[in-house]
Amino acid sequence: MKLNRIHHIAIICSNYERSKKFYIDTLRLNVLREVYREERQSYKLDLEVNGLYQIELFSFPNPPERPSFPEAAGLRHLAFEVDDIEEWREYLISNGIDVEQVRIDSYTDKKFTFFADPDGLPIEIYEV
Repeated sequence: MKLNRIHHIAIICSNYERSKKFYIDTLRLNVLREVYREERQSYKLDLEVNGLYQIELFSFPNPPERPSFPEAAGLRHLAFEVDDIEEWREYLISNGIDVEQVRIDSYTDKKFTFFADPDGLPIEIYEV
């Protein structure tokens, strides 16, 4: 018995249309399905990450804010692997996203940087 891989990552947003636009238009993720769950007053948007993973974007009425950034207990950040970090950084900045300076991982010597989604969820891009 084993875990095969991560199936999906679930994110709750405070403004569904704003976050939907960010994940589809800015991060260029593909829509797999979108449903509105009347009983929960909640949208659920399934997004594909390069045919391997899924992000489930949820909306709920009045979700609580993250307690701190980024050192709250629980999920620390979401990280995406990229081929060219400078190209992604320039693209994000040109789309009005505030992106930190590129740093070097002291253990792997790989480049990485952080930005945030519309609700302040830390997102990392990591060059391989």
